Amino acid sequence: MQNGSAIAMSEIVRLGVTRRWSDVVIHQQTAYFVEVPDDPSADLRGQIQQVFAQVDTRLQAFGSDRTRLLQVVVYLPEAADLGLFNSLWDDWIPEGHAPSRACLHTRLAAPAYRLELVITAAVPLPASLPLPPGSS
Repeated sequence: MQNGSAIAMSEIVRLGVTRRWSDVVIHQQTAYFVEVPDDPSADLRGQIQQVFAQVDTRLQAFGSDRTRLLQVVVYLPEAADLGLFNSLWDDWIPEGHAPSRACLHTRLAAPAYRLELVITAAVPLPASLPLPPGSS
């Protein structure tokens, strides 16, 4: 497949590949990615707003949006943070388009992080993402 071609159904596209992870993996019109705050020094509200903005930017990068979220797994180290998270979530998710969601309370890899989101989203057809070198 040439760079700039539409993604074939069987292609696996990895964006932002490092030795340990990829920023996004796309397969069969489904994208998988994780977001943590870019600036973990912000307070809880700031970190939540950052992560929501980062998700929006990531979705836009492959032609998707919040209405195409399929599943979100929320990791919050502090159970007491769920109230604020839910309040901001309810404002962020378009009514009638809520994904399936789980919320877990657990320590995160870096203590400064107040949340982490694991996202699964639909990628609209036709996907016309350029294939990065070495995509499988």
